[in-house]
Amino acid sequence: MADVKRENVLSLAADEIARRVADRQHLVRVESEDYLRRLTFEYPQRREALWKRDYSSVDAYIKSVEPNRRRWREILGEFDSRGADFAPLWQPFFEDDKTIARRLTIQVAPGLSACAIVGLPKKAAAGAAPLVVCQHGIGSSPERVFGFDDPENVYKGYGRALAEEGFAVVAPLNTSHAEPRARLVRMCTMLGKTLWGLEVFKIRRLLDFLETVPEVDVSRTGMYGISLGGAYTSFTVPLEPRIKAAVICAWFNDRINKMIIDDPRYTSFLSSKEEHIFIRGWLAEFADSDLASLICPRPLLVECGKCDGIAWWPQVVAEFERTREHWKKLSLEERCELDLHDGGHEIRGVESFRFLKEWLVDRADELA
Repeated sequence: MADVKRENVLSLAADEIARRVADRQHLVRVESEDYLRRLTFEYPQRREALWKRDYSSVDAYIKSVEPNRRRWREILGEFDSRGADFAPLWQPFFEDDKTIARRLTIQVAPGLSACAIVGLPKKAAAGAAPLVVCQHGIGSSPERVFGFDDPENVYKGYGRALAEEGFAVVAPLNTSHAEPRARLVRMCTMLGKTLWGLEVFKIRRLLDFLETVPEVDVSRTGMYGISLGGAYTSFTVPLEPRIKAAVICAWFNDRINKMIIDDPRYTSFLSSKEEHIFIRGWLAEFADSDLASLICPRPLLVECGKCDGIAWWPQVVAEFERTREHWKKLSLEERCELDLHDGGHEIRGVESFRFLKEWLVDRADELA
């Protein structure tokens, strides 16, 4: 070992020692971050190794992605109802000449309930109404889905509007703010599970219960979520075959850039305090286009505003094109759409309404 000039720390002033300690901390932090970022950027190699899609037929495709679907289920963590009785509790919410909406609480496991607002059209077509799961975003609520407590009109009462169009609507209540979500994340992590998995479990149990409601046709179910609700749509539909069509609003992204790259064109989660957003194993395998491939061959529409600060829209377009390739290779590209509009972080509710009507009403028999 080459001889080096040795400096006795006893000869240094306290402020100089403190400065050097801080400098070394800075170096070890940025070096580790750079290393982890480079590992994350190896995603294309992991995709090549972990995804073995077979596009020879729809059945072959579904079978070929089943191992990935299983791994996604394991990442979120599974919860068990343990035979809990639903014990439904209905309470009034609102009623007008077009819609009747009630609050619903069911037991999904011993000591655990799921809450939602369920809206039913008063003038439904013959038979039970097709269902749309309308999922609120962070800092929001099922009330906002139905047009209440939404001063900036981000949601545009889209759940109420869908009910007026003849759909049954269920708007589940999820834990809504970053700090309480982080507290629950810590508890889930120690059990080898995730908060996402817990709330996906609640959504699926709500569907189980709604199968017993004669006015609702769960066999024709879609899901339409905004922001954090878009995440829940992206995460839930791959695991829930009863959901036949999906609309992801104000969430779909170039996931690697969104999670770990600071950029003035969009907000990055890496520099946020949203601890709940980070899921162990997510970017080992499930960037947005790959996770969406677990929705395929079912219809998917991505709703994105060019002025939405959560994403830089050209990156969204590029990720969407990677996504659409899965449907295209199965000759089903008409089932995968992008509604890129000039608005911001909001429900647009134009192409998405047409899309849900097309696939849950007009062409529902193609998805049976």
